[in-house]
Amino acid sequence: MVETSRIARNCERAVVTAYQELRTVGTNDVSAFNACTTLYRIHHPEASVNEARRLVSEWIDHHVVKKESGPTRGCDCP
Repeated sequence: MVETSRIARNCERAVVTAYQELRTVGTNDVSAFNACTTLYRIHHPEASVNEARRLVSEWIDHHVVKKESGPTRGCDCP
C-alpha cells in the first residue's frame, strides 16, 4: 500500500486511501473509482463530475499504479 501520510492534500489522501481500501476488500476497479469520484465531490462540491474524474484518475495513477511519491497537480486545498 502507498504511504498515504506523505500526501499533502486532505482530499487527495482521502481518495487514495479509499480507493486502496475498497480494492483490498474486493470492490471492482470501476466501482472503487466511482466511489472515489463521489468522495472527491463531497470535499469539493464546486467541482464538475469531469473535473473530479480527471483528478481522481490522475491521483490513482500516480500513487497506486505508478507508486510515485512526488507531488501531483490538483486542487488548492490543504
